[in-house]
Amino acid sequence: MFVFTLVILFVLFILYKLMLIVPMREVHVIERLGKFRTVLQPGFHFLIPFFDRVAYRHDTREQVLDVPPQSCISKDNTQLEVDGLVYLKVMDGKLASYGIENYRKAAVNLAQTTMRSEIGKLTLSETFSERDRLNESIVREIDKASEPWGIKVLRYEIRNITPSRHVIHTLEKQMEAERRKRAEITLANAEKAAMINMSEGERQEAINISEGQKQKRINEAKGTGQEIAIIAKAKSEGMAMISQALAVNGGNDAMNMLLKEQFIAQLGKILNDSQVSVVPAEMAKLEGFFEGMEQVTQTVSGHNAMSKGAR
Repeated sequence: MFVFTLVILFVLFILYKLMLIVPMREVHVIERLGKFRTVLQPGFHFLIPFFDRVAYRHDTREQVLDVPPQSCISKDNTQLEVDGLVYLKVMDGKLASYGIENYRKAAVNLAQTTMRSEIGKLTLSETFSERDRLNESIVREIDKASEPWGIKVLRYEIRNITPSRHVIHTLEKQMEAERRKRAEITLANAEKAAMINMSEGERQEAINISEGQKQKRINEAKGTGQEIAIIAKAKSEGMAMISQALAVNGGNDAMNMLLKEQFIAQLGKILNDSQVSVVPAEMAKLEGFFEGMEQVTQTVSGHNAMSKGAR
């Protein structure tokens, strides 16, 4: 019974060594008598017991490796502490097994050395602004160096870039000075804009005033011209009427009578307004004129009385 049990166990052991199931996410490297035989893909496989063995198992999924923080010196001699993540995938199980002892450790160390080299080509400000270009450069260099290892570096991401405390303090002072500078520039621009607006307002005000005065003078000139034209037209019409009246019988006598009345009226005004009496030479003629008028009046009155007595 004991021997039968041993035989059953031996058969089960042989069957266990004979059959191999490779999971979907892995590849297995098979050695026969210590020599590489093949790389088994996911699925069911048969092996020769005691001759074939699974030497290496590799995960074919994308792997994420943490790159520890390390000290780097930038182009402007600034000390930085940088860490990141490298993403890779096993492409060839044979090379990943025999091309390098530990491809994970090698990839991390290569990422660190490449990162130090690339950061040394950039200044402190460029390490922050050129992070995408830095990631691409590191991926390109790591992928080129890791090709014999049977792995593919898909991407690299810088996680943190931490300057030293002294650098951080210096950057804070620089940022404060830059903010103060921008504030002063903003105030200066505001004052400049205000002065420009004031000068433009004063200029526009002066232009408006001059335009108003110009328009006023134009309007006054037009008014004066219209007034002169109306007066001239009235005088012209008056002269035409006078000339028509003079052409009628008795017109000259009427004109003479009118002129005399105006002369007497104006002379009376002059005598009333002036403190010195001015007697023109023609006053004697005026006295004779009035005396003649008085005689004519008496004569006319006498004839009228005689006519009434004869009746």
